[in-house]
Amino acid sequence: MAGKRQSTEKVMRTFFFCVATASIAVLFMIMVFLFMEGLPVFNMVSVKEFLFGVYWYPTSDPPDFGIYPLIVASLAVTAVSAVIAIPLGVMTAIYLAELASKRVAEIFKPIVELLAALPSVVIGFFGMVIVAPFLQQVLGVATGLNLFNAALMLAFMSIPTICSISEDAIYSVPNALREGSLALGATQWETLWRVVVPASISGIATSVILGISRAVGETMVVLMVAGGAAMVPSSIFDPVRPMPASIAAEMAEAPFRGDHYYALFATGIVLFLFTLFFNIIADIIATRYRQVGEASL
Repeated sequence: MAGKRQSTEKVMRTFFFCVATASIAVLFMIMVFLFMEGLPVFNMVSVKEFLFGVYWYPTSDPPDFGIYPLIVASLAVTAVSAVIAIPLGVMTAIYLAELASKRVAEIFKPIVELLAALPSVVIGFFGMVIVAPFLQQVLGVATGLNLFNAALMLAFMSIPTICSISEDAIYSVPNALREGSLALGATQWETLWRVVVPASISGIATSVILGISRAVGETMVVLMVAGGAAMVPSSIFDPVRPMPASIAAEMAEAPFRGDHYYALFATGIVLFLFTLFFNIIADIIATRYRQVGEASL
């Protein structure tokens, strides 16, 4: 019996190792393909001109391959959406896990999870048809398809992910910690902010990472509601074109392995490195918060 159990464990260990290796291999091949197709553009334009050039006219003669406006647009849209999504998502999770009655939580949590399952094209269509005219009429801006609209829709997409994972992290905090805090004379709010939140900060940080990561690489929403203008925005109500939107809008029209084609893949490399850098920084922050939470307990 012991020999059979060891054999089964060895088979399962080998199976999971093969699955993990296959996943890493596929990701590595995608990365290699991305770099192979994107690096040739630097034979025509320098890295500095590509990253900091302010003009993106790939079909002009001669073409201009400056993606600085696209980088600024991606950073701005992500930052504004994070400012909106993180407080709303985390506070909603705290309410559902700690303050709401059981009946209210049972009603609202499935609704939040259903919002997370909405297709991005539906959210983009809502932003284009409903939100854009509303912003244009109420705020008196030139167009409702702008940076703020895109950030609003991305926040709408990120909030369910942040809320759902944060709520699970808060709910998983042992009741003994709450009871011990209350027994020592702390109020419910003091227990919430000084015990429950620090104990679940790692899960909350993870939810923020996943929610904002979805916003960073989102394509369809920003393609539909950001306005599509490849220029550096001077306000949050200017139309912009983030990097994913530019790739999606122009790849079908770019001649295969032409200058435009290589420039779009190079833009994908920048987006890949940007996402990788963001995830590394977010992981460092999550680890630091985890250590702070454990120390406070």
